[in-house]
Amino acid sequence: MISKIQTIKKEVAKVVVGQDKMIDGLLVALLCEGHILIEGVPGLAKTTTVNALAKSLGLNFKRAQFTPDLLPSDILGAEIYDPQNNSFKIKKGPIFTNLLLADEINRAPAKVQSALLEVMQEKQVTLGDATFKLDPPFFVMATQNPVEQEGVYQLPEAQLDRFMLKIVVDYNTKDEELEIARRISSGKFEKIEPVITHEDLEELKKAIQNVHIDSEVEEYIIELVNATRNPSEYGLEELKDFIQFGASPRVSIDMFKAVKAMAYLRGKDFVTPVDVAYIAKEIMRHRIVLTYEAEAEGITTDEIIQKVLETVAIP
Repeated sequence: MISKIQTIKKEVAKVVVGQDKMIDGLLVALLCEGHILIEGVPGLAKTTTVNALAKSLGLNFKRAQFTPDLLPSDILGAEIYDPQNNSFKIKKGPIFTNLLLADEINRAPAKVQSALLEVMQEKQVTLGDATFKLDPPFFVMATQNPVEQEGVYQLPEAQLDRFMLKIVVDYNTKDEELEIARRISSGKFEKIEPVITHEDLEELKKAIQNVHIDSEVEEYIIELVNATRNPSEYGLEELKDFIQFGASPRVSIDMFKAVKAMAYLRGKDFVTPVDVAYIAKEIMRHRIVLTYEAEAEGITTDEIIQKVLETVAIP
């Protein structure tokens, strides 16, 4: 099944150059049935990558452009009156798919953000008196632009906590950008073909569940999470005034799942502390709430997580 993973990456590479961290994150989220938030400046192939991944997996894919005037019914659907039958019928929204791309999610106001809470956690949608279960697999890939400040809304902490990963996408290297420019100017893009089936996807998920994680590594994960809540217990007195709320219990759950997937993507059948360190920032950076003191001094959650990783004893 490892060869299947490599085949998916080759298909995505037909239209996306570089961005390996983003592609790995998307695959981890898919295989762990989690949601992913991708942050980066415009033009870094965030939407293109998600689109390419959906095509290579043969999944149903829908894109919703989030705007300030968006309504919850534009995403979830609504009850519509049918005058011929004198009754209401359900018109399903774009949320009824396998892979939903929520583009520029932070442009929509709080009422739209809250509409996503049920579906992201329970994988179901309530419209009127009816509740609809979504067909698996289902996961949300959201993008947000960090450079614009007007017309954007900060995502609520409750919603951020439902994203398994937050990937921060950086610029391509000079060589990669040269390759991108050459491909686009010449129009040399190959067609992406679906390379795995739903059955293959289920097999991959089962294989990941069988990846071994030693009890010492499990305890190490819990220690990392606890260090963000009680930094003084780990000799991190300097972080005490910078953290308002540490990582939530969902972090521990998601970390257990994600490190297994990361080890599997690297071709291993067991988890090491290196796998934990590789993905720790992506799992925790959006789930630690900083104090005003931290923001005033320009302290970021990534810096706090790095300090925790350097301090907590490695098994």
